[in-house]
Amino acid sequence: MLSWAPFLTILLVAGPVLAGLIFTGLPALDVMPSLGRTHPSLAGFIVLFHMPGFVTALRLTLVTGVGAALLSFALAVAFSAEALTRPSWRWLTRLQTPILASPHSAIALGFAFLIAPSGWIVRLLSPWATGWTLPPGDLVTLRDPWGLAMVLGLTLKETPYLVLMIISASAQVPARSLMAAAGALGDPLAVAWIKVVFPSVYRQVRLPMLAVLAFSLSVVDMPLILAPGNPPPLAVLAVRWLTNYDLSMYVPAAAAAMLIMLIVLASGALWWVAEWPVAWLARVWVERGGPNPLLDMILWSAARLAVVLGAAAFAGGTGQALWSVARLWPFPDARPVAFTLATWTGQAQHSLGTIAVTVAVAGAVVGSALVLSLACLEHMQRQRGRLGLGMQALVFAPLLVPQIAFLFGMQVLLVRLHLDGTLIAVAWSHLIFVLPYVLLSLSDPFLALDPRYAASGAALGAGRARVFFALKLPLLIRPIAVAAAVGFAVSFAQYLPTLFAGAGRIATLTTEAVTLSSGGDRRIIGVLAMLQAALPLAAYGLALGAPFLLFRRRGGMRP
Repeated sequence: MLSWAPFLTILLVAGPVLAGLIFTGLPALDVMPSLGRTHPSLAGFIVLFHMPGFVTALRLTLVTGVGAALLSFALAVAFSAEALTRPSWRWLTRLQTPILASPHSAIALGFAFLIAPSGWIVRLLSPWATGWTLPPGDLVTLRDPWGLAMVLGLTLKETPYLVLMIISASAQVPARSLMAAAGALGDPLAVAWIKVVFPSVYRQVRLPMLAVLAFSLSVVDMPLILAPGNPPPLAVLAVRWLTNYDLSMYVPAAAAAMLIMLIVLASGALWWVAEWPVAWLARVWVERGGPNPLLDMILWSAARLAVVLGAAAFAGGTGQALWSVARLWPFPDARPVAFTLATWTGQAQHSLGTIAVTVAVAGAVVGSALVLSLACLEHMQRQRGRLGLGMQALVFAPLLVPQIAFLFGMQVLLVRLHLDGTLIAVAWSHLIFVLPYVLLSLSDPFLALDPRYAASGAALGAGRARVFFALKLPLLIRPIAVAAAVGFAVSFAQYLPTLFAGAGRIATLTTEAVTLSSGGDRRIIGVLAMLQAALPLAAYGLALGAPFLLFRRRGGMRP
C-alpha cells in the first residue's frame, strides 16, 4: 500500500515544476496562441535584451546573487572552523535558531530598519558624531545602485543556514581523530580543521551551497526591500512584467525567467568545474606544509565578521520590536520617546484574517508533508533502500530551479485546473518547497533508527502498522517535531508562490509585510515583521518542548 507514496510525492512536487517550466518556456519562445503567436522564435529574448535597464538589472542579479553566495559560504566555513574547534564558541551556534526561523523578508526588514539613513545606526551616531539633526538626504545606505545592502542582507540570512549544514555534516566524519592527527603538525586549530576535516565535509554541503546560489540569483522578496527599484534585479523585473495587465509583456517576462534559469545552471556548472583546480591547489598547499599565519588571520577575521552580521540580525529584530510599540520616535533619538500598544491592538483586528490564513496554510502543508515523507521513508526502509539519486533530483528540484522559472507556468496550470486564487492552490505551491525540507530533515533520523526495535515488536506479534505507529513514531517524535517546525518556517517565508498561486486574492503575513515595505508605516511593518518571526520561532520552541511534555513520565523516552 505504501508503494504509492514515492510516486505521489514526485507527482505533487516535481510535476508542477516540470509543467511550470513548459508553460514558462513556451511564451519565452514567443509561443502564445492567445495572442496569435504559434511559431517558435527568439523574439522574446531580443525584446528583453533591448529593454531599458536590462544590462543594469543583469549586472545587479550577478553581483548580488553570486557575491552573496560566495560571501555566505566563506563566512560559514570560517565560523564553523572556529566554532567546531573552540568550545567557547559553541554557544554561538545555538543563537542561530531565531535567524533560521525568521522568513527572509523579516530579516530584510529588520536589516533595513538598521541601515536606513534614518535607521538605528545613524540615530546612535547622531548628532554627537555626525552633526545630523535630520535624516541625511544624500546618504545612500539602502537600495544602493551596486546592491551592497542586498548582498549583506542575503549573507545575513544564508550564512546561518550553511553553518547548520556544515555542523551537521561534520558530525558524520571522524573529526576528532583527524584533528588529533593534524594537531601534531603544529597548525592552529582552525587551520587544521580546514586542512583535514573540511574536505570530507564539503562533499555533503555541495548541494545546500548550490541551493543558496540558485536562491540568491532568483530571490524576489528581499530585493523588493533592499535592492534598487529602477531597474531592480532581473527576477523582480520579470515579476513586475508578469503581473502587468499588458499581455504582450508576458513574452519578455518569460524570457527573463528562462534567462535566470540559464544563469543558475551556468553558475552551478561553473562552480562544479572550479572545484577541480581548487582541489588541486589545496592538495599542493596541504602537502607543502609549513605555517599558515595569513590563513589563520583570515579565518579569525571572517569568523568575527559572521558574528557581527549575526548581531546585526538581532539588532534589526530589536529595532522592529521597538518600532512596533513606538508612539513617537523622532530623529535622531536612539529610542522612542513614548510607547503604546495601539499598533498591536489595531493590527490584531486588521490582520487576524491574514494570520489565520497563514497559519492554516502552514498547518495543512506541514501535515501533508509529514504524512508523505514518513510514508516514503517507511516504504524505503521496508524495501531496504535509501533515497536514490533520481528521486533526490526530482524531490529537491524546487530548491535548485529558480522559482520565477516555473511559478508563472504553474499559475497557467492552476488556471486550467480552475484552482487559481484558491487556498488549495496556495497550499500546493507551498508544499512544493516545504516537502523537500521536511523529507531532508527526517530521512537521516528515520533511516538511522535501530532496526532491532522493529524486530523486537514483530517478535512479540505486532504487525508492521502497529510497529510503525506504536514504536517508530514515538521514538522519532523529536525529529518529527523539528521537521514540522522547519516546514512551518519555510511555509511562512513563501512570498512568490503565494503571489502567483493566490493571484493577488490571498494574502499572508509575508506578502503583507513586503507590500508595506515600500513606504508603509514603520510601526505596522514592525508588528507584521515581529509576527513573521515570532510564530515560526514559537513552532521551534514547541518542537523542542513537545518531547518533554509527551514523555514527562517516561524518563527513558525523553531526549
